[in-house]
Amino acid sequence: MKKVLVINANPKGQSFCKSIANNYALEAALAHEVKLLHISDMKFDISLDQGYDRASELEPDLLHFQKLVLWSEHIVIISPVWWGTLPAKFKGLIDRVFLPNFAFRYVESKAFPEKLLLGRSSELFITLDTPPFWYKYFKGNAIYKQLKTSILGFSGIKNRSTTYFGPVVGSRAETRQEWLGKVSKQAGKI
Repeated sequence: MKKVLVINANPKGQSFCKSIANNYALEAALAHEVKLLHISDMKFDISLDQGYDRASELEPDLLHFQKLVLWSEHIVIISPVWWGTLPAKFKGLIDRVFLPNFAFRYVESKAFPEKLLLGRSSELFITLDTPPFWYKYFKGNAIYKQLKTSILGFSGIKNRSTTYFGPVVGSRAETRQEWLGKVSKQAGKI
């Protein structure tokens, strides 16, 4: 039994990402301990105005998120692609929470920081309003690179898989049901 954190990174209250997150959480809960987080329900300032120069006080929702990340063994992120990458609120969540001495630690005389979230795995579900092959091969797959390498990998979280759904806009109900079936299968493979 694993501790699984499912994050719906879509800031909209109702979305296909929410359906994916709910579906994954229900299926995974059959064999694992699962916590589900919808960032649309979170209240926090997304801006890290002082960068890392000065510590900012974390709002209660951000402190709760930190606890969930530390609790988790497997993190599932469901995110739409907005303007080629992450929605601003989700990026703000990462900026505000994945701080030095939480996600990584600078080490004197070392070129690379120490990864503080080692031992965790992740899984990504990405929704698009363009065909996935177009986004991945012609647009550069920025969201994947940002999440897998610059955020998760930098912190020590190893991404196991990435699944793309799209185009979502104009998709038929039958297609979305097929996609949700794929989500259920993935949740059963943790």
